[in-house]
Amino acid sequence: MPATRPFFRLTMMAPASAMDPQDLATAAAIEKRPLERYVAPAKPSLAGLSRAALADALAAIGVPERQRRMRVQQIWHWLYVRGAQDFDAMTTLSKELRAELARHFTLARPDIAAEQISVDGTRKWLLRLPGELDGRTHDVECVYIPETDRGTLCVSSQVGCTLNCSFCHTGTQRLVRNLTPGEIVGQVVLARDRLGDWQRAAAPAGTEPEKRLVSNVVMMGMGEPLYNFEAVRDALNVVADGEGLSISKRRITLSTSGVVPNIVRAGEQIGAMLAVSLHAVTDELRNELVPLNRKYPLRALLEACRNYPGLSNARRITFEYVMLKGVNDSLADARALVRLVKGIPAKINLIPFNPWPGSKYECSDWEQIEKFSEIIFNAGYASPVRTPRGRDILAACGQLKSATEALSARERLALRAMAMTD
Repeated sequence: MPATRPFFRLTMMAPASAMDPQDLATAAAIEKRPLERYVAPAKPSLAGLSRAALADALAAIGVPERQRRMRVQQIWHWLYVRGAQDFDAMTTLSKELRAELARHFTLARPDIAAEQISVDGTRKWLLRLPGELDGRTHDVECVYIPETDRGTLCVSSQVGCTLNCSFCHTGTQRLVRNLTPGEIVGQVVLARDRLGDWQRAAAPAGTEPEKRLVSNVVMMGMGEPLYNFEAVRDALNVVADGEGLSISKRRITLSTSGVVPNIVRAGEQIGAMLAVSLHAVTDELRNELVPLNRKYPLRALLEACRNYPGLSNARRITFEYVMLKGVNDSLADARALVRLVKGIPAKINLIPFNPWPGSKYECSDWEQIEKFSEIIFNAGYASPVRTPRGRDILAACGQLKSATEALSARERLALRAMAMTD
């Protein structure tokens, strides 16, 4: 198949040559532009494709139109129910078709460059993806977080990140490119490979299948999902398909820093649970912590949240609030936060700041976090404090930063020392 070269334009701003230098500098402080484009390999993988994309792939190799719907359904089952990693395993297809598929395609997942396992059971995979230039590859990170009642997979949507949030380690990385739908779904498929989830679900007739380890997906890895909207939408619709990976949309959470134009659109076209990275109760402070706020200020963001399709007490928005010592953690901030989200079915997720070398912020004292949480709880909102997971392997919230911009050994040792003080 010929290689395709879709170009991902992330913003609707004027071309750089037409912008005032001061405006250009302001725009760059809010949003980065991609450095590269995705280039499909000569033999692309079918793993991660939607039904429509599978049908197009079969058409490209000459499968008759009258057969495509049936063949797509068969391949879909092997990909997303059985977890096939080789065309020979697809025994419901003819040998001739399997051979033809193998000539043009693979079932490859993203390559694992490294795997780390935390003392708390959290797993982080460094995944290697193709680049545009000179055979160079790029790395993203995917994290699995086991808990007693669920297993959550934290998935990346970009190589790097569009945004420049000042407290986030991932935000210090360049934006290289958006991930494709297949690369996003591929993270889920790969996690099920590594955890043996396909075998756990394939119980013999008459017996109860074992509980799958990957039960929840959160788009909270590297990148801003709503600046890669179409790919994230198509990928999550594959993940939620009841005849395949079958992860309920109630168990899929899409996190955004506040790309207002795409919030309602996400509710209409994806229908996942929404999490909003809030982190401040005034525009002045949020402009510093989340520079995107200069483009979409709090009033516009909260109005989009109020209009999120399907919003109800059963489908609450999660507001994420990182606890920064002496910055946003006063009891006055807690009371202002309650006023800010009034009328929105919500819970407020308090996140102890995860330190990283070079950061100017510190985590709030635990006693202060508890006082902050109590004010929110007494106002009628659930206010869980997110337990830091995987700090010792740089897998905690805000710490993801791939080996594309590797930390030095000294930085990793410093981070590990900080993590071990909790």
